[in-house]
Amino acid sequence: MLTGALLILAPLFFGFALPLQNRRLMTVIHYTVEALVYFILALLGLGLGQMEGLTQQLGDMAIQVAALVGVLLVANLAGLWLFHRWQPMSVAQEESAPRPGYQRLFLAGLKPLAAVAFGALAGYFLLPDLPLAEDLATWSLMLLLFLIGLQLRNAGLSLRKLLMNRQGLGIALAMAGSSLLAGLALMPLLALPWHDALALASGFGWYSLSGIVVGDALGPAWGGVAFLNDVIREIIALAIIPLLIARRPAMAIGYGGATAMDFTLPVIRSSGGLACVPVAIASGFILSFLSPVLMGLFLSFH
Repeated sequence: MLTGALLILAPLFFGFALPLQNRRLMTVIHYTVEALVYFILALLGLGLGQMEGLTQQLGDMAIQVAALVGVLLVANLAGLWLFHRWQPMSVAQEESAPRPGYQRLFLAGLKPLAAVAFGALAGYFLLPDLPLAEDLATWSLMLLLFLIGLQLRNAGLSLRKLLMNRQGLGIALAMAGSSLLAGLALMPLLALPWHDALALASGFGWYSLSGIVVGDALGPAWGGVAFLNDVIREIIALAIIPLLIARRPAMAIGYGGATAMDFTLPVIRSSGGLACVPVAIASGFILSFLSPVLMGLFLSFH
C-alpha cells in the first residue's frame, strides 16, 4: 500500500539530503527541471488524448474542475482570513518596488496548459497507443522530484529558519488544513472516497506534480482535473494578490500555495513589499514539501 508513497517521497528526500556547491551544475539542474516539467505535462496530455471516451468525459471533467476550484477557493480564503484575524500581518508599501509585467506572468501561467494541449492533440490525432508512456511518465516524475529536492536543499535556505518563520508556517498550515477540509466536503460532489478527494485537494498549486501523480493512481481523466485545478489556482493567485495583499497579506500569500516561493513571488514582492518575501518563501517551501507527502500518503490507500 505504501509503495506509491515511497516512489513519490524517496527521490525528493534523497535529493534534499545531497549538498551541492557547483553553481554551473545547479544552473543545469534548473533548466533540466523546467524541461522535465513540460515533458511530463505533455505526457499527461498524451494520456488524456488517448483516453477512451474522451469527448464524452469532457463535460464531467469541466464540472469536477469547477467544483474543485470553487470549493477550494472559498475554503482557503476563509481559513487564511481566520489566520489573519488570529495573527495579523501588516505590509508597508514601497513606491520604488519594481512592478512585474503582469501580461508576461499571465502568459507564462498559460504555458503548462499549452504543453498539455499539445500532448492531448498529438495523442488524439497523430500518435498510436504508446504502452511505455505511463512508465516513462513515472520515471520522469521521480527524476523531477530528485532534482527539485536538490534545488530546495541548495537554494541557500535554512530549513530551521523557514520553520521558525511563524507567519510563513501559520499560512502554510492554514492553507493545508483548509484544503483538506475542502477535500472532505468535495467527497459527495466528486463521488470519490475520502483518500482520493484529499489527494486531489493536496496539490497546493503544484500542477506538474499533482497531474501526473493523480493520473497514475486514478487515471488520466482525474489527472487532468488535478492539473487544471492547480493551474487555475496559479492564474487566480496572480489576479488576487495585488487586490488583497495590502489589507489581507496572509490571504494573498497563502492562496498561491507552493508557487509563493517561485512563480507568484515577483507579484508578492512588488505588491506587498520586501517584508512579504521571507514569509512567502517559507510558506511556499513548506507547502512544496507537504504536497508530495500528503498526496503520496492519501493515494497509498487506493
